[in-house]
Amino acid sequence: MRNSQRGLSLSGLLVWLILLIIVALGALKVGPAYLEFYAAKKAINEVAQTEQSGTVADMRKAFDLKAAIDNMAIAGSDLDIARQGGQTVISFAYRKDIPLVANIGLYINFQASTQ
Repeated sequence: MRNSQRGLSLSGLLVWLILLIIVALGALKVGPAYLEFYAAKKAINEVAQTEQSGTVADMRKAFDLKAAIDNMAIAGSDLDIARQGGQTVISFAYRKDIPLVANIGLYINFQASTQ
């Protein structure tokens, strides 16, 4: 009868719980960096569409206003703004340092463009 029983042992359950907790803590540390990146990407797309005829200074100022709302790590001065074929192309690149545990960290390079 004992051979036909199936289930999860306590030690197996603890191992899976520890792995799940480690993955969840990692996601909680890395998640905000990706949310900030997608907010910045959305902001440059909105600025490129709404400020088509504006100057570079106007575009940087419009981005700074959006960045202040979302508390972004990059500023309007970090943007590369150019005109290509009558369209405004805005791009940025930055590196985010995320401390994980003690002296172990994670570096993520983000870059985006409206092109």
